[in-house]
This record gives sequence, C-alpha cells and structure tokens, in this order.
Amino acid sequence: MAVEAPPLRWMASLLYTAVMLTGLYYVSAGLAPGWSRVELAVYLGGLIALLVVEQVDWRRPRTRRWSMAMLLIRIVLLETVYAADGAGFSRALFVLVPFFAYFWLGRAAGIGLATFYLVMALTRASTVTGARTDPEVVSELFMLFIGLVLAVATAAVAVEQSRSRLQAERLVAELTATQERVAELSAASERNRLARDIHDSVGHHLTAISVQLAKAEAFRERDPEAADRAVADARRAASRALQEVRESVGALRAEPFSLVASLYALVEGLDDPDFRVVLDLGDAEFDQGRAGAEALYRVAQEALTNARRHADADLVRVAVRGAGAEAVLEVEDNGRGFEPESTSGGGLSGMRERLAALGGSVRVESRPGHGTRIVARVPAVAR
Repeated sequence: MAVEAPPLRWMASLLYTAVMLTGLYYVSAGLAPGWSRVELAVYLGGLIALLVVEQVDWRRPRTRRWSMAMLLIRIVLLETVYAADGAGFSRALFVLVPFFAYFWLGRAAGIGLATFYLVMALTRASTVTGARTDPEVVSELFMLFIGLVLAVATAAVAVEQSRSRLQAERLVAELTATQERVAELSAASERNRLARDIHDSVGHHLTAISVQLAKAEAFRERDPEAADRAVADARRAASRALQEVRESVGALRAEPFSLVASLYALVEGLDDPDFRVVLDLGDAEFDQGRAGAEALYRVAQEALTNARRHADADLVRVAVRGAGAEAVLEVEDNGRGFEPESTSGGGLSGMRERLAALGGSVRVESRPGHGTRIVARVPAVAR
C-alpha cells in the first residue's frame, strides 16, 4: 500500500522535535538534577538519529523488507532514548511504532505491536511497588492505552483513505483508457461507414456513367440523339455521385431520406433497353428510420451495380415489402450467377456489416447459370 510520505514524515519529525525541546527545557530549567550529561547526550543523539531515519526512509522505494528494517531501527532508537530519558517524555513516541507498522506491514502488525507495548507497560508497572494504587501510574497507563488505540484507529482511517484514493485513481485511469478505446472504435466505425457509403454510391454511379458513355460512343454515328441522351444521363449520374460523396464525407444528415424516391431515381438512372429494371414497391409503409432506409437503398444500389457490371444480366426485379415489424428488400436478376460461399468482396461484406449494425440481415442466393437473388431485412425502429 503506497501512502503519501510528507504527512507521516513531518508528523513523526514534529513529535521528535517536540520531545527534544521539552527535554532541553527541562534540563535548562534545573528540573532534572539527576540527569547526567551522558544520558542527555544519548537522549538528544537518539532523537536526532530518529529525525535522520525519517529523512532516509522516505527517499527509498518502499518494500516490505525495507519497511521491517526501518521499523526495527525506530524501535531500537526509541528504546535507547527512553532508557536515557530521566523524565519519561519519550514514552509518548511509542505510539508511532504501531502507527508506522499499520501503514507498512498491515493491520495485524499494527495491532500486534500496540498490544505488545501495552503489555510491556503493564509488566513494567507491576514491578513498581504500589503502582496499582498510584494515581500517576494508573493515569500514565490509561493515557498510553488511549494513545495506542487512537494511533491504530488513525492509521486504519488513513490507510483506507489511501486505498480509496488509489482505487479512484485506478478507476479514472481505466475510464480514461476506455473512453480513448471507445473514441478509437467510434472513429474506426465511422471510417468503415464512410468507406461503405463511398464504395456503394461512387461504385454504382461510376458504373452507370461508364455504361452511358459506352452507349453514347456506340450511338454517336448511328443515333446522335440517343448518344446525347446517354451523355446527359452520365452527367446526371456524375452529379448524383458528387452529391452523395459530399453527404458521406460531411456526414450531412439534416435532409429527410425517402427510400421510395431514392429507389425510383436509382432505377431511372440505370433502366435502358439492354438493362431492364422492374421496381415493385407495393403500398406498404415502412418505419425503419433513416439508417434502415439508407441501408436498404445501399443494398439495392450494390445489387444493381453487381448485376450490370459482373452478372451480365438484362433484367432485374427490385421489390420492397413490409413483413410484420421488418422491411424486406429483394433484388433478383437473370444473370450468370456465382458461388456466394467462394466469393468475397467489399460489396457483399459491406452489405452484411451495414445490415448487422442495425440488427438486420442479408441473404445471397445464387449459383452459376441461374441468376442471383438477394434478400435484405431491417427491423423497425424501436419507439
């Protein structure tokens, strides 16, 4: 248990100094005619040595072996001072021994030493004739008992306060580390979300632009009007891509999002004689919130992009319906299909991550030569 050093050090040093000055005053006032110079020198030397011990002890790293050694040194010095003390002033210093022992060696050591000193005082008093009826002796024993009890109690309170402070500091450190970790995870989650949004939106619109420009190039000589319409469609797709990138990067969420309107705009930008998209929205009402609606839109966007870019499909059906508390999006194409288990790509993983974050799911059904069917589910927003 680490305890702040200055309060204990200065408390002990103050007591040593007070006992030293009291002894000097006692001698200078002529109140101790039987106190020899040797005893006074030992008395003063022992107290000075105790002051030095306090300075040395607190400058070393605290270990149990070091604490036991320094406590033993204090006991020896206190006994030396007490043996040379003709007036008995140093008896008050013995309460420091269980006090320090409680701090550095634990409760058992502190209480054990307090009990030991009390027993020793009673034993010494029993050897004095008439001690049991001497009010002065009884009063000294009683004051020693009170001092030892107060020393142990004060040490217990101080240790508990120190333990509480260390625990609070540890909890603050853990909380700070947790907050930093949450901030890192939040930043990583936001980066992943932005990456998915950019992949889904930019990838889809680039596909649409590429198709429209290829169409314009093919019809440039044979049908200039069709080529101009294709270029205009490519320009609109580029404009929508730029808008969605700005929304993703800037996290613009102020404008309401309509799944129905967004799907109509998505299909309109892709539908042409070589790639037909049938949109079936029914009359169901959805309450999936903006995040859920955007997730379904991104799934439809990714599925249509894959159908046109990779599956060589020429017909895709997009349907959205309500199923209890869920909204279900189905995208089915007549392309060449693939093996979902053996295919890993940013689009499919992005779909799954986006839906999983909302408590939803996505299922991909496909096999070579038989097209692809994607079913995405998003639960309703809890109210």
